[in-house]
Amino acid sequence: MNPEVPEFIETVKEPWQRELCFSLRETVHQAVPDVQERIQYKKPHFLKNGKYAAAISTSKDAVSFTIFNTSELTLPEGLFDGPPERKTIKLKKDQPVDLDQLSSLMQQAAASL
Repeated sequence: MNPEVPEFIETVKEPWQRELCFSLRETVHQAVPDVQERIQYKKPHFLKNGKYAAAISTSKDAVSFTIFNTSELTLPEGLFDGPPERKTIKLKKDQPVDLDQLSSLMQQAAASL
């Protein structure tokens, strides 16, 4: 694990966003055990075999979680936005987050990386 990533997450202002970012990071590491992480474009990125697997970003009122390599996945209706090759879910304060579902989608998407 790269120490820059938790250091970066610690700078997130809203406590609920910070907590969610740490949970998402842990979910990525559990779903893709050999994932590498780095800060790129001012947000945490996760790579497998040098290819993007996921990214986390924050905005004023949401945490966005992007899964890459999603063209072959069947995704839950209405939860994700974006082009076929990468999908993003925007998570808002007090919104329930199904980390098991995200973990499963991450495993499927990263399997062919």
